[in-house]
Amino acid sequence: MSTDLPIICLVRHGETAWSLTGQHTGLSDVPLTERGEQAARALAQRLAGPAFSLVLTSPLQRAARTCELAGFEAAARVDADLCEWNYGAYEGRRTAQIRAERPDWDLFRDGCPGGESAAEVGARADRIIARARAAGGNALLFSSGHLLRVLTARWLALPPEAGRLLLLGTASVSVLGYEHNAGEPVVRLWNDTRHLSA
Repeated sequence: MSTDLPIICLVRHGETAWSLTGQHTGLSDVPLTERGEQAARALAQRLAGPAFSLVLTSPLQRAARTCELAGFEAAARVDADLCEWNYGAYEGRRTAQIRAERPDWDLFRDGCPGGESAAEVGARADRIIARARAAGGNALLFSSGHLLRVLTARWLALPPEAGRLLLLGTASVSVLGYEHNAGEPVVRLWNDTRHLSA
């Protein structure tokens, strides 16, 4: 695996009250919990080392605050394409509640009424990837779980729906990169939370 090629470092925001309860948190601007803020601070040391040519954050406070507490606020640019999946009518609801009405519902296949489809989220992810590649160096992205899962599927040239196979914990760090050359995108690290137990 080449260490000379740039990486894209993905950071899921710290814990929120809704991430604890499993509520779909799309565009609702839910703050971090106290534990979420502590986890975001722990990211500062975890992310020290690589230089980043590009730092982007979702405008939603859970990601922007994670970015700030991790020490990257001054370098970060807000990018609306990093907003979480728009869950429309399912905003604030848990999967079990939705499946009580639609037993076979699957977010990645069916999307959300009044919200986004996987293809629409995938189109945003493609734009973010293009910006990261154009930066010419390492990129650092702060966002939410489902968006980052779709982005990773698209990085691997998989359909957006393949994001269902990739689980992400809060305040986790993942790294996308290449094997031998820029034509061989890979996942170098996934869902790393070692910094939270330090």
